[in-house]
Amino acid sequence: MLEIRNLTVHYGAVNAINSVEMTISEGNVVCLLGANGAGKSTLLGAIMGIVPKVSGSIQLEGEDILGASTEEVVKKGIALVPEGRQLFADLTVEENLRMGAYLRRDKAAVDKDMEIVQGLFPRLVERRKQLAGTLSGGEQQMVAIGRGLMSRPRLMLLDEPSLGLAPVLVAEIMRLITEINRSGMTILLVEQNAQQALRISDHGYVLEKGRVVISGTAKELNNNPHVVSAYLGKSH
Repeated sequence: MLEIRNLTVHYGAVNAINSVEMTISEGNVVCLLGANGAGKSTLLGAIMGIVPKVSGSIQLEGEDILGASTEEVVKKGIALVPEGRQLFADLTVEENLRMGAYLRRDKAAVDKDMEIVQGLFPRLVERRKQLAGTLSGGEQQMVAIGRGLMSRPRLMLLDEPSLGLAPVLVAEIMRLITEINRSGMTILLVEQNAQQALRISDHGYVLEKGRVVISGTAKELNNNPHVVSAYLGKSH
């Protein structure tokens, strides 16, 4: 579904991303692991057309989208659930969700998707008139994912969805991501919690200082000594 070739991103004289190659197959969950500052969020920003000074190639189903505006990228079927959730705190839950459908004109289908999202997140139904800024962290993350789904993407980019959540909520968010994937959604997941990410992923990439240093199936990464010692917090 997505082919990234020789992707490089410059911030001034610094290469934040350096010659990254990545393949995301349709229907898969692919995780992107790495320490803070490794370039993970920058990579997602490059896919979404948010980051300037990008070179290389990003092909969505054979069409090069590098240089496309963020609006065009969303129209083509990619949604970003950003790090830190970035909700509209002074809007209600329902208004936040509908903002995800901002570019859509198919009102009946938008209403139907609202029902699907509310089915996925029943807790949001009772909160739908509540201001998003008053929700708990876990509920805010559900709104952020629901808002992403409302653009009806085929590929969803999730940036640190478990950040700052209690372990029981992390497990809940991971379960929801798996459920969304089973409905046919392809997912690229950036996640500090490597153990949880690998548990629900098909493939993974490890980014260090803007370069892919390891890639493989989730099982291969789980058994890789470097990944185990650096990201899984245990020694072989």
